[in-house]
Amino acid sequence: MSEFYGVDSEVGRLRTVLVHRPGAELRRVTPRHARGLLFAAPPWAERAAQEHDTFADALRGQGVAVLYLTELLQDALEYAPARRQAVDNVLSDARLGDELRGQLRFYLDDLSPEDLAQVLILGLARGEFRGGTGAVFGLLDTWDYLIDPLPNLVFARDTSVWIGDSVAVTSPRGRRAEAEIASIVFAHHPLFAGTKRLYEPGLERLAGGDVLLLAPGVLAIGTGRQTSAAGMERLARRVFETGFAHTVLAVLTEAPGAVAPGGACLDTLCTVAGPDTVVMRPSVAYSLVARVITQRGEGLRLSHPQPFLEAAAQAMGIGQLQVIETGPGLVPGGDSFGSSSAFGPFGPGAQWDDACNLLVLGPGTVLSYERNTLTNARLEEAGIEVIRVSVGELAGRRGGPRAICCPLGRDPAAMPDTVAA
Repeated sequence: MSEFYGVDSEVGRLRTVLVHRPGAELRRVTPRHARGLLFAAPPWAERAAQEHDTFADALRGQGVAVLYLTELLQDALEYAPARRQAVDNVLSDARLGDELRGQLRFYLDDLSPEDLAQVLILGLARGEFRGGTGAVFGLLDTWDYLIDPLPNLVFARDTSVWIGDSVAVTSPRGRRAEAEIASIVFAHHPLFAGTKRLYEPGLERLAGGDVLLLAPGVLAIGTGRQTSAAGMERLARRVFETGFAHTVLAVLTEAPGAVAPGGACLDTLCTVAGPDTVVMRPSVAYSLVARVITQRGEGLRLSHPQPFLEAAAQAMGIGQLQVIETGPGLVPGGDSFGSSSAFGPFGPGAQWDDACNLLVLGPGTVLSYERNTLTNARLEEAGIEVIRVSVGELAGRRGGPRAICCPLGRDPAAMPDTVAA
């Protein structure tokens, strides 16, 4: 790994992260965009930004360097190849038509790097584009977007994952524009010159939140609604080819009892909190199923279904994984899990979701949302220090501190000596 960037586990001392500070894009959500919004409701933008600042300060207080996506994007757009890639990406939208596409290209080519970065993130509505003419433009309403805003960009982990000294720019469902911004930064910013790529936007469906680095050489990839089997297979082949991994677990996130209706990423079901410790909801911990994948010649060998905890421990070379159980969560109205609430047992903001999305800062230390009171208490009972941050607007439907940052650098992990029989 390079001196500054590289990640071989979830638990090595965290050194550098990439984040996006939410801004005005949160105020530009229309009913059409709300359907894909990862927040339980359109958030209060100013408060979300304040909460994000608190989160970033907590990271800095633990010695973590915080890089901001918007700043890196503006820097990258100083370079002509990055500008061409950015403009070509937004103009590939089939909704535009040839005439409007040409008008938009002329407009975008004339913007400064800072203004172009803002348009890519905030979007561009018909009423804001003064140079439009033609049939397509004339049929749009004032607040129809020529370029869509990106209100989910704050969930930075979904679009890029560092595996060893390489980056996988992922292909999450419905979020290609966000992934393409990450791709521009990693391809063209001088900080990342020479960085190897494991994955690209536009390939088979793959969400960054479905990728867990269980231990050096061992990956778990959630396979279900958010990440397709084909996406899992492509990434598995790439990490085998590069020599980073000797074992990949395909974790079946949509097996009975594994996940809430609507799908979820693996990192909302399981947090690796230490070299031999995971945080999981009890009903998930003992029902989650995995298939072990290893390389066989030029092909892949797939095992029979196994309990996730057993398969993970064996692949990691330890006797057993310790499970810290998340506390019961609450859904709106104060109902606990198993109630007859209209939201069902997995309502928006349910505690088990983001309690299983902790960010490990280093051996024995995690960052958690303050609201996860019962889970935080159980972590501390297990001897893990919990750094708490208070959020309300920043919390997503199923996402915690891990979801809103992409680790770029961690110290190499120190694994336990206990070896499975």
